[in-house]
Amino acid sequence: MAKIIQPASISTEFGITASTLEKHGVIDVLLNTDTLLFIDPLLLPASKHKEINEGAKDSYEERFRLIIKYLNVSKNKNDVAWKAAKKLFKFSEISFTCLGYGTSTRGSGFGKELSETTLETAHQIISLGVEDSELFMGLSLFEEGIGPDRISDMTTNIIIDDLINFSKRINSELKLPTSIFELNKVQHELVINPYTDGPLIFVPRDIVRDLPIANDWSGISKSLNENDELRESVNRNIGDIWAKMNRNDRAKVKDRALRSKAAFQDLLEMLRHVPLTPYDFKNDRNGESFWLPLINSISEAHPFDLTQYQGKTLNKEQALSVVNEILNQFKELIEYQGLWKELWSENDTPRKEKASQRLFFAVASSYCKANNLDITPEADSGNGPVDFKFSFGYELRIVIEIKLSTNPKVVHGYEKQLEVYKQAENTQLGILLLLDVGKLGRKYRDIQNLREQSLQENGIASDIILIDGHQKNSASIR
Repeated sequence: MAKIIQPASISTEFGITASTLEKHGVIDVLLNTDTLLFIDPLLLPASKHKEINEGAKDSYEERFRLIIKYLNVSKNKNDVAWKAAKKLFKFSEISFTCLGYGTSTRGSGFGKELSETTLETAHQIISLGVEDSELFMGLSLFEEGIGPDRISDMTTNIIIDDLINFSKRINSELKLPTSIFELNKVQHELVINPYTDGPLIFVPRDIVRDLPIANDWSGISKSLNENDELRESVNRNIGDIWAKMNRNDRAKVKDRALRSKAAFQDLLEMLRHVPLTPYDFKNDRNGESFWLPLINSISEAHPFDLTQYQGKTLNKEQALSVVNEILNQFKELIEYQGLWKELWSENDTPRKEKASQRLFFAVASSYCKANNLDITPEADSGNGPVDFKFSFGYELRIVIEIKLSTNPKVVHGYEKQLEVYKQAENTQLGILLLLDVGKLGRKYRDIQNLREQSLQENGIASDIILIDGHQKNSASIR
């Protein structure tokens, strides 16, 4: 489980503005954990960068053209052609881009078993007469185990030289510290990731999504609903269960898609009709990057004095005091200083809950750093068990659960989830931070009743802090 303890991105570590990276088309990735975005091969041709729309596009198509060629002439799994295809379908983990699921800065790759089953399915598809290089994206719609991380790792392996060329061109202007690294038996001068001592390979913003098109069934569903002819063809050749896609349905779709060339080509057409739109960094609904500039700017724009806690070993009461001061400052910033804007996308919809967790982390980290406090705030970078935790020394910990009012499981989060987190961290100190962005209803009242009941029965209960995060007429925090 990856933690963000001392957040560092390209911009914060090297003193580059986020706008500079945006101008160059580079993702401002976290350097010490994964940014949860994925390279989507279907976006390569539309990239504005020559290294990608020509180099990477050709690298990707050529790799699968060769694999298809070998599988097409293979007679059995042990012959020379099959082994040649298998060698080309070997994709290792890639960590140098800092993209993927937040288990570390490591990817997933294709294991031996998954490579074998994928090639077997591809061989079946080719036997139908399908020789489109996108067939591997098509089979990822139903092949168990090919998720966004593996699609991204597969693509990164294939286009690594093109990403290196992109990185070298960008750094010829940024001039970040470099060293010599050997990749694929070739030496390259690349930027150093100071948190891994390995190379940092830049990734263009216009080739990533939060979920690759081949895994995005909501996008496929929408595109089919807007295309009567394709929908009728899919339903005729595959069936109308394609949109559900639980494990049993995936197996049924696979069986039906492999019955004929027309059926499988319908799957490819489904992919081609999904809009080829990369991740929207401007709205950043998932909260991948918007919060990073705030780490350095919040404490400067809105100084907050916590110096009374410097250099002290805090007891439980003092620890709760400093955490509550930070929480109340967070509340003040959102309700009266314009930070509420960071909870909302520009299309007037709330960002996802994870974005609010990152926002609080940016504020807490900024004030701890500015006041030189010996406190360790930790935030999960992925879907780990604790939203946020303050550690004071070895034994004293305070767990923070952060929920949006739109979450239907807010009450459960307080009653059950927060208690499980406290047990996992061996602490009785927990706080629910509830951000009201609409649809609050009875949730706050129900949580208050649960707290009163716990106090009466056990003499202890997790605190609740309600913050009004609705849109207001206010200046920006920045």
